[in-house]
Amino acid sequence: MYDWQWLDHIVDDAVSRGLKPWLETGYGNRIYPGAGGENLGAGMPLSEEGLAAYERWVEKMVLRYAGKVYDWEVWNEPNFGDNKVNTPEITADFNIRTASIIKRIQPEARISALALGHINLEYVERFFRYLHEHGACGLFHNVTYHDYVYNPDSNKLAVYQMRQIVETYAGGLIIRQGENGAPSERNAGGALADYDWSELSQAKWYARRMLENLGNDIECSVFSIAEMQYVGDGPIKKKNTKGLLETNPQNQIIRPKMAYYTVQNVTAIFDDTLERIPGATCLHNIDGNDTDKYWAGITRSLSVYGYQNQKTGKRVYTIWRDEAIPGDDCQLSERDFGFVNGGFEDPVLVDVITGSVYEIPEEKWIREGNIHWFKGIPVYDSPVLIADRSLIPLRR
Repeated sequence: MYDWQWLDHIVDDAVSRGLKPWLETGYGNRIYPGAGGENLGAGMPLSEEGLAAYERWVEKMVLRYAGKVYDWEVWNEPNFGDNKVNTPEITADFNIRTASIIKRIQPEARISALALGHINLEYVERFFRYLHEHGACGLFHNVTYHDYVYNPDSNKLAVYQMRQIVETYAGGLIIRQGENGAPSERNAGGALADYDWSELSQAKWYARRMLENLGNDIECSVFSIAEMQYVGDGPIKKKNTKGLLETNPQNQIIRPKMAYYTVQNVTAIFDDTLERIPGATCLHNIDGNDTDKYWAGITRSLSVYGYQNQKTGKRVYTIWRDEAIPGDDCQLSERDFGFVNGGFEDPVLVDVITGSVYEIPEEKWIREGNIHWFKGIPVYDSPVLIADRSLIPLRR
């Protein structure tokens, strides 16, 4: 006998609002010997009885929600903390076992493999080698990682190296940042709590994480919609303030936070009408003979990525200082940029945090051949956009 009432409420409410929920298949159940732990960092079921109980539960859950849920993730952060039970091979076998049940009942399901905590390249390599050797890579639609870092731009190299490993064993598998967020205050529950966060630095963090992932063709999620009040005996004892919406102790919504509007601004602009420009070139220093050429994403202490409208060819570039943790200030510095084949007719400057749109005076930009030059553009540790006005949905 399973009590589905609490989960029915969540799934049905999400579906009624037009959302597409995904469900994760962790954790274990202590009523069965050797059936795994129940909280973050828990070991997986290992005993015959424990695995049989887990398999029955997964089967019942998929049968119940197959008409409403198409995305599934297996376990959660098997390599979390100092866990020694969930070896890469045990985790891979467990993923195969779970995915096989889901696919048998729901062939069209999209299943996320691994759900890695901190990025451990040896763990990833051993996990995917096992899947490859057992001919199981095709069970999965994507691979997820939950790598919490204070500076959202600091793990690009590790993610790139992880992607190379995945491509070696499971070419074509989608890379997905499956869970990430930053608190809006210090000493809150969960990851990254020991830093002086504010609503402003949280909003900057989300903007940079979303647009850094987008610029590197990584699917991205925001954790979470609302703050969570944790209960029970798990490792997180305080309210997790990573949510876009503030909640009270009864988990009721109080108000949207600054990050809510920031995420809204990002998604209003970067929809499926835009495509990333691979290797979009940015030129820096427009005066004198010291013009330097940099590729997207690595312009000295700046991240720069380019996109164009698939029909019109009009472009938008994202720019931000990426060398440090987002701060609780808006200290601006002026930079000069040139974009090859810029695709601008009427360029404007957009602050992603506030959603403010600014005119770029005629004396601040010129066109020379196939290069658009911009002079004295204010940048800071949160994304600004140089965009053709036609790509910005202006509120009247």
